[in-house]
Amino acid sequence: MKSRERILTAIAGGEPDHVPCALSFYHLDLKKLAPSDCDIDSLVDIRFVSFPISPEESRLSHMAKPYSGDTRLGTLSQMNTYTRWNYIPADNVRRNPLFFAKSIDDLRAFPFPEFNAPYTPTGLAKQVEDYHARGLAVGGNLPHLGGELFEAAWRLRGLENFLLDLLNQPDWAHYLLDRLTELACRNAESLAKAGVDVLALDDDIGMPGTMIISPALWRTFFKPRLASIISEARAVKSDLRVLYHSDGYIEPIIADLIEIGVDALNPVQPDHMDAIRIRKHYGKRIALWGTVGTQTAFSFNTPRQINQEVKVRLTTLGRKGLILCPAYDIDEPDIPWENVAAFLEAVHEIG
Repeated sequence: MKSRERILTAIAGGEPDHVPCALSFYHLDLKKLAPSDCDIDSLVDIRFVSFPISPEESRLSHMAKPYSGDTRLGTLSQMNTYTRWNYIPADNVRRNPLFFAKSIDDLRAFPFPEFNAPYTPTGLAKQVEDYHARGLAVGGNLPHLGGELFEAAWRLRGLENFLLDLLNQPDWAHYLLDRLTELACRNAESLAKAGVDVLALDDDIGMPGTMIISPALWRTFFKPRLASIISEARAVKSDLRVLYHSDGYIEPIIADLIEIGVDALNPVQPDHMDAIRIRKHYGKRIALWGTVGTQTAFSFNTPRQINQEVKVRLTTLGRKGLILCPAYDIDEPDIPWENVAAFLEAVHEIG
Protein backbone atom coordinates (compact mmCIF):
# COMPACT_ATOMS: atom_id res chain seq x y z
CA MET A 1 0.00 0.00 0.00
CA LYS A 2 1.00 3.60 -0.56
CA SER A 3 0.64 6.09 2.27
CA ARG A 4 -2.67 7.49 1.03
CA GLU A 5 -4.36 4.10 0.88
CA ARG A 6 -2.87 3.18 4.24
CA ILE A 7 -4.34 6.25 5.96
CA LEU A 8 -7.77 5.89 4.34
CA THR A 9 -7.96 2.19 5.19
CA ALA A 10 -7.18 2.87 8.85
CA ILE A 11 -9.67 5.75 9.13
CA ALA A 12 -12.36 3.44 7.72
CA GLY A 13 -11.64 1.00 10.56
CA GLY A 14 -9.69 -1.45 8.45
CA GLU A 15 -6.25 -2.98 8.85
CA PRO A 16 -3.71 -1.70 6.31
CA ASP A 17 -0.47 -3.44 5.44
CA HIS A 18 1.25 -1.30 8.06
CA VAL A 19 -0.07 0.94 10.83
CA PRO A 20 0.05 4.47 9.37
CA CYS A 21 2.12 7.18 10.98
CA ALA A 22 1.37 10.87 11.50
CA LEU A 23 3.16 13.55 13.47
CA SER A 24 0.25 15.92 13.99
CA PHE A 25 -3.29 16.86 12.97
CA TYR A 26 -2.11 20.07 11.27
CA HIS A 27 0.60 21.36 8.95
CA LEU A 28 4.16 20.86 10.21
CA ASP A 29 7.27 21.99 8.40
CA LEU A 30 8.90 18.55 8.39
CA LYS A 31 12.03 19.84 6.66
CA LYS A 32 12.68 22.10 9.64
CA LEU A 33 11.77 19.40 12.13
CA ALA A 34 13.91 16.60 10.72
CA PRO A 35 17.64 16.60 9.91
CA SER A 36 18.60 16.82 6.26
CA ASP A 37 19.66 13.17 6.05
CA CYS A 38 16.22 11.89 7.21
CA ASP A 39 13.91 10.54 4.48
CA ILE A 40 10.78 11.93 6.10
CA ASP A 41 8.57 11.08 3.08
CA SER A 42 8.99 7.37 3.71
CA LEU A 43 8.18 7.69 7.42
CA VAL A 44 5.12 9.96 7.67
CA ASP A 45 1.99 9.01 5.71
CA ILE A 46 0.08 12.30 5.61
CA ARG A 47 0.69 16.00 4.97
CA PHE A 48 -1.56 18.96 5.68
CA VAL A 49 -2.12 21.79 3.23
CA SER A 50 -2.12 25.45 4.22
CA PHE A 51 -4.56 28.10 3.05
CA PRO A 52 -2.65 30.48 0.79
CA ILE A 53 -2.01 33.88 2.30
CA SER A 54 -2.40 37.21 0.54
CA PRO A 55 0.53 38.76 -1.36
CA GLU A 56 0.77 41.43 1.35
CA GLU A 57 0.98 38.80 4.11
CA SER A 58 3.51 36.85 2.08
CA ARG A 59 5.81 39.87 1.93
CA LEU A 60 5.39 40.44 5.67
CA SER A 61 6.15 36.78 6.44
CA HIS A 62 9.28 36.94 4.30
CA MET A 63 10.48 40.00 6.20
CA ALA A 64 9.77 38.32 9.55
CA LYS A 65 11.57 35.03 8.78
CA PRO A 66 14.94 36.07 10.28
CA TYR A 67 13.25 36.71 13.62
CA SER A 68 12.14 34.05 16.08
CA GLY A 69 8.56 33.90 17.30
CA ASP A 70 7.54 35.07 20.74
CA THR A 71 7.06 31.90 22.81
CA ARG A 72 4.25 33.62 24.75
CA LEU A 73 2.30 34.32 21.57
CA GLY A 74 3.09 31.38 19.33
CA THR A 75 4.67 30.97 15.93
CA LEU A 76 4.88 33.66 13.26
CA SER A 77 2.01 31.89 11.50
CA GLN A 78 -0.13 32.07 14.63
CA MET A 79 0.67 35.73 15.12
CA ASN A 80 -0.38 36.38 11.52
CA THR A 81 -3.70 34.67 12.31
CA TYR A 82 -4.14 36.79 15.44
CA THR A 83 -3.65 39.92 13.34
CA ARG A 84 -6.41 38.88 10.94
CA TRP A 85 -8.86 38.59 13.82
CA ASN A 86 -7.62 41.67 15.72
CA TYR A 87 -6.84 39.34 18.63
CA ILE A 88 -4.02 40.70 20.83
CA PRO A 89 -3.02 38.04 23.39
CA ALA A 90 -0.21 40.13 24.90
CA ASP A 91 -2.51 43.07 25.67
CA ASN A 92 -4.43 42.42 28.89
CA VAL A 93 -6.85 45.24 28.14
CA ARG A 94 -7.51 44.75 24.40
CA ARG A 95 -6.83 41.02 24.15
CA ASN A 96 -10.35 39.96 23.11
CA PRO A 97 -11.83 42.21 20.41
CA LEU A 98 -15.44 41.65 21.51
CA PHE A 99 -14.78 41.70 25.25
CA PHE A 100 -16.46 45.08 25.74
CA ALA A 101 -19.45 44.44 23.44
CA LYS A 102 -22.52 46.17 24.89
CA SER A 103 -25.15 44.78 22.54
CA ILE A 104 -25.61 42.17 19.87
CA ASP A 105 -25.19 44.99 17.33
CA ASP A 106 -21.55 45.21 18.45
CA LEU A 107 -21.18 41.56 17.46
CA ARG A 108 -22.79 42.27 14.10
CA ALA A 109 -20.32 45.11 13.46
CA PHE A 110 -17.25 42.93 13.97
CA PRO A 111 -15.28 42.48 10.68
CA PHE A 112 -14.84 38.73 10.33
CA PRO A 113 -11.81 37.87 8.17
CA GLU A 114 -12.33 36.59 4.65
CA PHE A 115 -10.27 33.61 3.54
CA ASN A 116 -11.84 32.81 0.17
CA ALA A 117 -9.73 35.10 -2.00
CA PRO A 118 -9.46 34.30 -5.74
CA TYR A 119 -6.08 32.60 -5.29
CA THR A 120 -7.33 30.20 -2.57
CA PRO A 121 -8.89 27.34 -4.64
CA THR A 122 -6.00 27.00 -7.09
CA GLY A 123 -3.41 27.35 -4.34
CA LEU A 124 -4.99 24.58 -2.26
CA ALA A 125 -5.57 22.28 -5.24
CA LYS A 126 -1.92 22.58 -6.33
CA GLN A 127 -0.70 21.55 -2.88
CA VAL A 128 -3.06 18.55 -2.83
CA GLU A 129 -2.03 17.49 -6.34
CA ASP A 130 1.66 17.61 -5.45
CA TYR A 131 1.23 15.50 -2.30
CA HIS A 132 -1.00 12.97 -4.07
CA ALA A 133 1.62 12.62 -6.79
CA ARG A 134 4.03 11.47 -4.06
CA GLY A 135 1.54 8.86 -2.85
CA LEU A 136 0.76 10.75 0.35
CA ALA A 137 -2.59 11.27 2.04
CA VAL A 138 -3.60 14.91 2.38
CA GLY A 139 -5.38 16.63 5.23
CA GLY A 140 -6.64 20.17 5.56
CA ASN A 141 -7.40 22.47 8.48
CA LEU A 142 -9.76 25.42 8.44
CA PRO A 143 -8.21 28.83 9.12
CA HIS A 144 -9.52 29.86 12.52
CA LEU A 145 -8.74 31.54 15.82
CA GLY A 146 -7.59 28.54 17.87
CA GLY A 147 -10.61 26.41 16.94
CA GLU A 148 -13.59 26.52 14.60
CA LEU A 149 -16.33 27.37 17.09
CA PHE A 150 -15.78 27.23 20.86
CA GLU A 151 -12.21 28.47 20.94
CA ALA A 152 -12.76 31.18 18.36
CA ALA A 153 -15.85 32.42 20.18
CA TRP A 154 -14.22 32.65 23.58
CA ARG A 155 -11.08 34.28 22.18
CA LEU A 156 -13.27 36.94 20.62
CA ARG A 157 -15.48 37.50 23.67
CA GLY A 158 -13.14 36.43 26.49
CA LEU A 159 -13.58 33.02 28.14
CA GLU A 160 -15.67 34.13 31.11
CA ASN A 161 -17.85 36.38 28.96
CA PHE A 162 -18.58 33.64 26.45
CA LEU A 163 -19.35 31.02 29.09
CA LEU A 164 -21.83 33.46 30.61
CA ASP A 165 -23.27 34.14 27.16
CA LEU A 166 -24.02 30.44 26.77
CA LEU A 167 -26.01 30.51 30.00
CA ASN A 168 -27.45 34.02 30.25
CA GLN A 169 -27.38 35.52 26.74
CA PRO A 170 -27.92 32.57 24.40
CA ASP A 171 -28.96 34.89 21.55
CA TRP A 172 -25.47 36.44 21.65
CA ALA A 173 -23.83 33.02 21.64
CA HIS A 174 -26.04 31.75 18.81
CA TYR A 175 -25.30 34.80 16.68
CA LEU A 176 -21.54 34.59 17.14
CA LEU A 177 -21.47 30.84 16.54
CA ASP A 178 -23.66 31.19 13.44
CA ARG A 179 -21.17 33.64 11.94
CA LEU A 180 -18.26 31.33 12.77
CA THR A 181 -20.13 28.37 11.28
CA GLU A 182 -20.79 30.24 8.02
CA LEU A 183 -17.08 31.00 7.74
CA ALA A 184 -16.13 27.40 8.56
CA CYS A 185 -18.57 25.98 6.01
CA ARG A 186 -17.12 28.10 3.20
CA ASN A 187 -13.57 27.10 4.09
CA ALA A 188 -14.49 23.43 4.45
CA GLU A 189 -16.03 23.56 0.98
CA SER A 190 -12.79 25.04 -0.37
CA LEU A 191 -10.79 22.15 1.07
CA ALA A 192 -13.25 19.59 -0.29
CA LYS A 193 -13.10 21.15 -3.76
CA ALA A 194 -9.29 21.05 -3.58
CA GLY A 195 -9.49 17.27 -3.07
CA VAL A 196 -8.15 16.74 0.45
CA ASP A 197 -8.64 13.25 1.86
CA VAL A 198 -9.13 14.32 5.48
CA LEU A 199 -10.90 17.38 6.88
CA ALA A 200 -9.42 18.15 10.30
CA LEU A 201 -11.74 20.01 12.67
CA ASP A 202 -10.59 21.09 16.10
CA ASP A 203 -11.84 22.78 19.23
CA ASP A 204 -10.38 22.21 22.69
CA ILE A 205 -13.53 21.54 24.69
CA GLY A 206 -11.90 19.11 27.13
CA MET A 207 -9.59 19.48 30.08
CA PRO A 208 -8.18 17.03 32.67
CA GLY A 209 -11.00 14.85 33.97
CA THR A 210 -13.96 16.72 32.51
CA MET A 211 -15.23 18.92 29.69
CA ILE A 212 -14.97 22.72 29.83
CA ILE A 213 -18.70 22.94 29.13
CA SER A 214 -21.32 20.31 29.87
CA PRO A 215 -22.22 17.72 27.24
CA ALA A 216 -25.74 19.18 27.25
CA LEU A 217 -24.47 22.67 26.38
CA TRP A 218 -22.20 21.21 23.71
CA ARG A 219 -25.14 19.36 22.14
CA THR A 220 -27.26 22.53 22.10
CA PHE A 221 -24.74 25.02 20.76
CA PHE A 222 -22.01 23.09 18.96
CA LYS A 223 -23.17 19.67 17.75
CA PRO A 224 -25.65 20.90 15.09
CA ARG A 225 -23.19 23.48 13.81
CA LEU A 226 -20.35 20.97 13.60
CA ALA A 227 -22.73 18.63 11.75
CA SER A 228 -23.50 21.36 9.22
CA ILE A 229 -19.80 21.98 8.54
CA ILE A 230 -19.29 18.26 7.86
CA SER A 231 -22.45 18.06 5.73
CA GLU A 232 -21.48 21.06 3.59
CA ALA A 233 -18.02 19.63 2.93
CA ARG A 234 -19.35 16.16 2.08
CA ALA A 235 -21.89 17.66 -0.29
CA VAL A 236 -18.83 18.63 -2.35
CA LYS A 237 -16.74 15.47 -1.74
CA SER A 238 -18.83 12.56 -0.50
CA ASP A 239 -15.88 10.34 0.46
CA LEU A 240 -14.20 13.02 2.57
CA ARG A 241 -12.99 11.68 5.93
CA VAL A 242 -13.33 13.80 9.07
CA LEU A 243 -10.87 13.98 11.93
CA TYR A 244 -11.90 15.73 15.15
CA HIS A 245 -9.34 17.08 17.61
CA SER A 246 -9.80 18.13 21.20
CA ASP A 247 -7.28 18.02 24.00
CA GLY A 248 -8.37 16.70 27.37
CA TYR A 249 -11.37 14.54 28.26
CA ILE A 250 -14.30 14.35 25.83
CA GLU A 251 -15.51 10.77 26.20
CA PRO A 252 -19.15 11.82 26.93
CA ILE A 253 -19.61 13.15 23.37
CA ILE A 254 -17.81 10.48 21.33
CA ALA A 255 -21.12 8.85 20.33
CA ASP A 256 -22.39 12.27 19.21
CA LEU A 257 -19.30 12.84 17.09
CA ILE A 258 -19.80 9.48 15.41
CA GLU A 259 -23.46 10.31 14.81
CA ILE A 260 -22.67 13.52 12.91
CA GLY A 261 -20.03 11.89 10.73
CA VAL A 262 -16.66 12.09 12.48
CA ASP A 263 -14.41 9.21 11.39
CA ALA A 264 -11.35 9.63 13.63
CA LEU A 265 -10.57 11.09 17.03
CA ASN A 266 -7.38 12.96 17.96
CA PRO A 267 -5.23 12.99 20.07
CA VAL A 268 -6.68 10.59 22.70
CA GLN A 269 -4.17 11.75 25.30
CA PRO A 270 -3.21 8.90 27.66
CA ASP A 271 -3.23 11.34 30.57
CA HIS A 272 -6.95 12.07 30.10
CA MET A 273 -8.58 9.48 27.81
CA ASP A 274 -8.66 5.69 28.09
CA ALA A 275 -7.94 4.52 24.55
CA ILE A 276 -8.46 0.86 25.46
CA ARG A 277 -11.93 1.55 26.88
CA ILE A 278 -12.83 3.65 23.84
CA ARG A 279 -11.67 0.92 21.50
CA LYS A 280 -13.65 -1.78 23.36
CA HIS A 281 -16.81 0.32 23.44
CA TYR A 282 -16.83 1.76 19.91
CA GLY A 283 -14.76 -0.77 17.97
CA LYS A 284 -14.14 0.32 14.40
CA ARG A 285 -16.93 2.94 14.46
CA ILE A 286 -14.26 5.56 15.10
CA ALA A 287 -10.54 5.43 14.36
CA LEU A 288 -7.98 6.56 16.92
CA TRP A 289 -5.39 9.06 15.69
CA GLY A 290 -2.70 9.69 18.31
CA THR A 291 -2.50 7.82 21.66
CA VAL A 292 1.31 7.97 21.98
CA GLY A 293 2.91 9.79 24.90
CA THR A 294 1.86 11.74 27.95
CA GLN A 295 2.38 15.51 28.18
CA THR A 296 6.03 15.16 29.18
CA ALA A 297 6.95 11.96 27.35
CA PHE A 298 8.58 13.37 24.24
CA SER A 299 10.48 15.98 26.24
CA PHE A 300 11.82 13.82 29.06
CA ASN A 301 11.54 10.12 28.14
CA THR A 302 14.39 8.23 26.53
CA PRO A 303 14.19 6.88 22.98
CA ARG A 304 13.86 3.41 24.49
CA GLN A 305 10.82 4.51 26.51
CA ILE A 306 9.24 6.04 23.41
CA ASN A 307 9.77 2.73 21.61
CA GLN A 308 8.08 0.88 24.47
CA GLU A 309 5.12 3.28 24.38
CA VAL A 310 4.53 2.46 20.71
CA LYS A 311 4.64 -1.26 21.51
CA VAL A 312 2.06 -0.84 24.26
CA ARG A 313 -0.32 1.01 21.96
CA LEU A 314 -0.06 -1.60 19.23
CA THR A 315 -0.47 -4.47 21.68
CA THR A 316 -3.47 -3.03 23.49
CA LEU A 317 -5.32 -1.33 20.62
CA GLY A 318 -4.61 -3.64 17.70
CA ARG A 319 -3.84 -2.54 14.16
CA LYS A 320 -7.34 -1.86 12.86
CA GLY A 321 -8.55 1.72 12.86
CA LEU A 322 -5.33 3.09 14.31
CA ILE A 323 -3.11 5.95 13.15
CA LEU A 324 -0.15 6.28 15.50
CA CYS A 325 0.75 9.87 16.28
CA PRO A 326 2.20 11.78 19.23
CA ALA A 327 -0.64 12.83 21.54
CA TYR A 328 1.02 16.21 22.10
CA ASP A 329 2.72 18.70 19.77
CA ILE A 330 6.28 17.64 18.93
CA ASP A 331 7.41 20.92 17.33
CA GLU A 332 8.32 22.41 20.71
CA PRO A 333 11.89 23.60 21.36
CA ASP A 334 12.43 21.25 24.33
CA ILE A 335 11.69 18.06 22.35
CA PRO A 336 14.85 16.35 21.06
CA TRP A 337 14.84 14.97 17.54
CA GLU A 338 16.13 11.66 18.94
CA ASN A 339 12.78 11.03 20.61
CA VAL A 340 10.81 11.91 17.49
CA ALA A 341 13.10 9.61 15.49
CA ALA A 342 12.56 6.84 18.04
CA PHE A 343 8.80 7.17 17.55
CA LEU A 344 9.08 7.02 13.75
CA GLU A 345 11.45 4.05 13.85
CA ALA A 346 9.26 2.17 16.29
CA VAL A 347 6.12 2.62 14.17
CA HIS A 348 7.89 1.31 11.10
CA GLU A 349 9.70 -1.53 12.81
CA ILE A 350 6.77 -2.79 14.91
CA GLY A 351 3.65 -1.51 13.15
